[in-house]
Amino acid sequence: MSNIKEDVDVEKLYKAQSLLDKQKFLEEFKVNENGLSAAEAKERINKYGFNEVKQSKPKKWYRYFLESLFSPFNSILLAIAAVLLYTDVYLAESPNYANIIVILILVISSTLLEFFEEYNSNKAAQKLKELVATTATVLRDGKETLIPIKQITVGDIVVLSAGSLIPADLRVLDAKDLYVGQSSLTGESDAVKKVVELGDSYNVDEIMPKTKKDGTLNIDSISDLDNICFMGTNVISGSAKCAVIKTANDTYFGKVAHTIPSSKPKSAFQRGIESISKLLIRFMIILIPIVFILNVSKHSIITAFTFAVAIAICITPLLLPVILSSSLSKGAIRMSKKKTIVKKLDSIQSFGSINVLCTDKTGTLTEDKIVLEKYLDIYGEEDFRILKHAFLNSYFQTGLKGNIDEAVVNRAFENNMKEYLDKYKLVDEIPFDFSRRRLSVIVTDGTKKQLITKGAVEEILSICTMVDYKGEVSPITKEIKDNIKKISKSLNEDGLRVIAVCQKNDIANISKFSIKDEKNMVLLGFIGFLDPPKKSAKAAIEQLNNAGIRVMVLTGDNLEVTKCICKKVGINSDIIVEGSQIEKLSDNGVLRLLKKCNIFVKLSPIQKARIVRLLHESNNVVGYMGDGINDAPSLINSDVGISVDTAVDIAKESADIILLKKDLKVLLDGVYERKKNLCKFNEIY
Repeated sequence: MSNIKEDVDVEKLYKAQSLLDKQKFLEEFKVNENGLSAAEAKERINKYGFNEVKQSKPKKWYRYFLESLFSPFNSILLAIAAVLLYTDVYLAESPNYANIIVILILVISSTLLEFFEEYNSNKAAQKLKELVATTATVLRDGKETLIPIKQITVGDIVVLSAGSLIPADLRVLDAKDLYVGQSSLTGESDAVKKVVELGDSYNVDEIMPKTKKDGTLNIDSISDLDNICFMGTNVISGSAKCAVIKTANDTYFGKVAHTIPSSKPKSAFQRGIESISKLLIRFMIILIPIVFILNVSKHSIITAFTFAVAIAICITPLLLPVILSSSLSKGAIRMSKKKTIVKKLDSIQSFGSINVLCTDKTGTLTEDKIVLEKYLDIYGEEDFRILKHAFLNSYFQTGLKGNIDEAVVNRAFENNMKEYLDKYKLVDEIPFDFSRRRLSVIVTDGTKKQLITKGAVEEILSICTMVDYKGEVSPITKEIKDNIKKISKSLNEDGLRVIAVCQKNDIANISKFSIKDEKNMVLLGFIGFLDPPKKSAKAAIEQLNNAGIRVMVLTGDNLEVTKCICKKVGINSDIIVEGSQIEKLSDNGVLRLLKKCNIFVKLSPIQKARIVRLLHESNNVVGYMGDGINDAPSLINSDVGISVDTAVDIAKESADIILLKKDLKVLLDGVYERKKNLCKFNEIY
């Protein structure tokens, strides 16, 4: 893993394409906005190859069989059988096959038990959907053409629209309200606005916020590259024309896939079995010669050698492979009844031996959906009027309807506000943009028009001159502004995203609305959103801790929201470390942090994998639970990789165990399953 950081150096990969303005980009990279001709495309495909990320192919059935057949214990038994074939058959006057047959029956039994369970589990797990779409729209010979994704090449012009999956790494050339979902790569649930120039998403008074004085990019992750679209992500809203800058293994997704090793490191259970096998082999190497030397003077060479081999057989636990395979197979069957697919039988034992569980936040600790939790007036008191105005704004806006708008509408419906939809009609709209950071709708109830605006607290405060408290309108004062900022900050510290709401009524004479009409408005209050923790999460974490399992959160989400969720589910949040901090530390420095910190935020995929690797190398049995592309390296580095059936393909391929329900309670079942197996072993030995 030492070279992973270099392989996915974001600045190195995208500096040239992202820093240049559109015209210079077209000139320097010789990109034609009308696209490639068929002949040019064919020539470039021959040069760069097909646009296919090379991922590990599913293993053939005989690979599973051979791995089961030549497990450490089976290898010892087969070696003993080979010796017996020489002593009891070849050298003996009357051949005796009894011992050989017994050993072969034991080997075949354990092999078939393990083979059928693992093969069937992996066969079920391999029924996956394609990670990216099979076709995409490009400009070829100046016309829009639908082609297979693998035929897309560098220099192609890709046409994107809502719902499109991005087939390669793209530089945005033209965009109209383009929002892209990057959660599968970054772990962040919010849609990201993509723009033509790197600084276009920011306030005009910011000068190149993404670049430093020396020309290097001022970024922590791909989330900061607003004019680059990444392979494997998808368009939430808007449209765009983009130039293909990287394909196949050269893309960011390809680099992440490239960092995933071809095989997992050995688990604690596998290491234990190997150590026992090595111990038995050492005993044999020492005992067989000693026994042979002591007996050869009194008996014939054949008799002495046969007796020495018999001693070797006696010290070998012949039934152990069968017991292991049968117990683990039964465990896998019991787990399947609890909606769990076990891809590797060995992982059941490691599953129950986990002492460190690393998990993402969204969907594991939380419900994976944003809900409106508070609607407050200017003094922080609950007021349904705030919810009503936010509802009208969210319901009638026609642009990007994100999680926030859905949360507002859902809460309003829960509070029987559908009747307002019959009363109010949409007149006009002032769409959201990142420079204003607010959105306005103009609605009418038949008698009067009303402009309702929601947005970031600072931006809303900047356009308000009055406040409305319980129906009474008064001028806004510095004290009121300071109090609003204080309440907003307090909610932020609790992990809530805060949005302010304001309105204006004196707009009867305005027929065409624009941004300039967002002034002299009346502040109503604000609304707070939270992705709530699962009801079962706190109890599950407490039980995991009581079972000796330390729960750590590794997420790409921001600090405030993560801290709030972790507090609610009982994870110590006194110390929280960001990915940019550990990037500067050596492995020893990160190890010191791991001893005292349970929460790491704004992590890249490689930073997650590094933490898991260091925990594993520190003699911990590490379980990792994740479902995105960004989780795949960590799933590989862990002792037990745990994913879900709704995960992306590469995550499911990298996992040892696949859950049909994403819930920490399943891990407790794994602990209990291991205890059952241990009890069986103790009864036998």
